[in-house]
Amino acid sequence: MSPASPTIAIIGAGITGLTAAYRLSQRGYTVKVFEQSPQTGGAIRTLRENGYVIEGGPNSLQLGSNEVRQLIKDVGLEADLQIANAAAKKRFIVRGGKFVPVPMSPLSFFRTPLFSFRTKCAIFSEMLKRAQVRPTDVSLAELVRSHFTQELVDYALNPLIAGIYAGDPEKLSVRHAFPALWEAERSHGSLLRGMLANAKAKKARGESGAAPIVSFKGGLQTLTDTLAAKLPAGAIHLNATLESIQPGRPHRLNWQQLGAAHTAEFDLVLLALPATSLAQLSFGPAAARPLALLNEITQPPVSSLFLGYRREQVGHALDGFGGLVPAVEHRSVLGILFSSTLFPARAPAGHIGLTVFAGGLRQPDIAQLNTDELLARIGLDLRELVGITTPPQFVKHTYWPRAIPQYSIGYERYLTALDQIEEAHAGLFIGGNVRDGISLQDCLKSGEKMAKKASDFLSK
Repeated sequence: MSPASPTIAIIGAGITGLTAAYRLSQRGYTVKVFEQSPQTGGAIRTLRENGYVIEGGPNSLQLGSNEVRQLIKDVGLEADLQIANAAAKKRFIVRGGKFVPVPMSPLSFFRTPLFSFRTKCAIFSEMLKRAQVRPTDVSLAELVRSHFTQELVDYALNPLIAGIYAGDPEKLSVRHAFPALWEAERSHGSLLRGMLANAKAKKARGESGAAPIVSFKGGLQTLTDTLAAKLPAGAIHLNATLESIQPGRPHRLNWQQLGAAHTAEFDLVLLALPATSLAQLSFGPAAARPLALLNEITQPPVSSLFLGYRREQVGHALDGFGGLVPAVEHRSVLGILFSSTLFPARAPAGHIGLTVFAGGLRQPDIAQLNTDELLARIGLDLRELVGITTPPQFVKHTYWPRAIPQYSIGYERYLTALDQIEEAHAGLFIGGNVRDGISLQDCLKSGEKMAKKASDFLSK
């Protein structure tokens, strides 16, 4: 590298920032990654204690795109991949106070007690819907209700959104949270026909079949740790809080690190930060905060409780991925993940591990309880849903005060603000879950996209 080689600052060392940094470093650029916390990985947090492997944030990664598969290959982690247990294909939803298996075939769908005969008929008749172009965005619940029934919203959509967003389908935007459904209705009328067409398109791109659920032998943090280790020595600055950006050619960054003030100039700046951090950023000599409105994005609190038990303490067979809870069932948990069934070696011999999620947009007050209060609150659910009547042998509580951004109706005003900042300041790019999707796969792909944008900009 010559002294005149472009320098790139990447703010945020979660999966988005680390992916972008790795790709740009591969291409020969000088990268510097700034992270406010004392560790890399962002929301990805894997702990190993007492023989348990605990995920405090995301629990798995969907191997559903070429970008994800290629990155894992490029960093040399293919041999460390763990494919989810075959038993994890089975999913449960609570109905009538019990976990009921989600039907996975046409025959089981006809027999399932999850849905009434009317809903089953509505699913088949939906295939006859004609294309529809809506003049305005609608909620996810409204879209699904107009194609099927309220029962399907209550016992399929609602628990699914609790598991993905910790949110409410009555408030989520179809256009922004589930753009594939928005386009399916516009192009095919039938959501089911649109989904089938989308599956065919994926097959044509070499992404055929159901995307496997994966992790790594050491947990998901293996991926972010590996990405960080692949960067040149000294590229990552931890405990570094960005205070302001003076946009220009070059951009000047001012940051604090362990009590000391620092200033440096960079040709490009990539922001891979959560909404709350973006909202605090100061731009220009007037210290304006043009992204302050991002503070208005709803991000409900979520508590994740990893619980370890002796196998005989749990009455349920735990023969699946886990179970989700519809709001109409009036429970204290959003869902229970069968962690030690999902991937091998997640609990000591003779023991099992469960991950319980509580709070979200549905019951934010529950997420804020301390560990003992939360255990007491969910005790009835554990007893009635998975047959647990004794205290856990092991507990690890992770609390996220502002968890997943909700892509609610009207979310385009936040996206417009991000577009305007990029247009106003050449060489500044923004990515991450505030913009490109909330899943781990989406955030990884966002890092790839930012790296490409940066490379294309520099090659002009």
